[in-house]
Amino acid sequence: MKIILSGGGTGGHIYPAVAVAEALKRQLGDSVELLFVGALGKMEMERIPALGYPIVGLPTDGLHRKLDARNFLLPFKIVLSLRLACRVIKDFGADVVVGFGGYASAPVLRAAQRLGIPTIIQEQNSYAGLANKLLAKRAHKICVAYDGMDRFFPADRIILTGNPLRSGFLSAISDSTPTTHASATTRTEALKYFGFTPDLPVILVVGGSLGSRTFNDMMKHHLDHIIDTQQVQIIWQTGKYYEKGIDDFLADRPTTEKIWRGAFIERMDFAYSAADLVISRSGAITVSELCLLGKAVLFVPSPNVSEDHQTKNAMALVNKDAAEICPDSQAIERAIPTALQLVHDSERLATLSANISKLGIPDSADRIAKIVIDEL
Repeated sequence: MKIILSGGGTGGHIYPAVAVAEALKRQLGDSVELLFVGALGKMEMERIPALGYPIVGLPTDGLHRKLDARNFLLPFKIVLSLRLACRVIKDFGADVVVGFGGYASAPVLRAAQRLGIPTIIQEQNSYAGLANKLLAKRAHKICVAYDGMDRFFPADRIILTGNPLRSGFLSAISDSTPTTHASATTRTEALKYFGFTPDLPVILVVGGSLGSRTFNDMMKHHLDHIIDTQQVQIIWQTGKYYEKGIDDFLADRPTTEKIWRGAFIERMDFAYSAADLVISRSGAITVSELCLLGKAVLFVPSPNVSEDHQTKNAMALVNKDAAEICPDSQAIERAIPTALQLVHDSERLATLSANISKLGIPDSADRIAKIVIDEL
């Protein structure tokens, strides 16, 4: 049995594909052969081989927002990528093709549909992209993470599966969160790791692996108040790109043990275990992780994404009273004061935690793998 998985450009497309690959291996063992197809020059061309999977790259690209000479080459790249995708599919002998979004996913799915090979789409966001909406017309199944996706896809082919998360994440949180019956020792260990005490609540400020300028600016704006009042402990992930600027900003300011700061958080399981409230972007995979963790969250959606899909992801939870939201344009002024009020409202935190927990689907990868196997 031979399966092609295509997705890339960002971790939000790559790691769901890897999670399903892991599930297929668990369910089928050595009887399945997997091949990834990505875009040349994109991060999947390094990440996927590092995880032990073979990958083929296509010379495809996306439309650049600003006037860019590369946009004139785009039609030629798409045609070439379609031809190469057909060749890859034929040479590999694929029985089914699964697309997870990203530059390469569209030509691979389109080529498979032309060749009469079953295709499956996994849409991570609550607002579907144009390519997936077009490709869905001939897809056999569309796996989604949100209700109401019949706005974009044929209702009879939609299956609510949630977003697949890698087994390593599921293992890491299985003994470290309140929603999974973590012991008091685990939280104590997490607080000790960050040098915190159990007498004050903890806010986790995390802007993704690269960090967030908005998040760093809002922390800088309110830092003196946080230090003066000493009412909360904060885990502040700055991102490597912003690390030197933050160091320079803090050079002549008083330090406090109530704030842990780092470019990267090595032990995210400890960070989640320690946190009473999370301030986060609302990318699809981040939202899915927080649902499984059952964490109260204040979303600050990134404005730098297509179709403003992070706001739509966040609102899907806000409308179910499972999260709070603050627009990026207001975050520097409002996010920290809102978080300080929330983190001291135990009743509100409990409501948010309970409601977001209801939305988590821990076996999403296995569900999608089963759907793929049924097409073989």
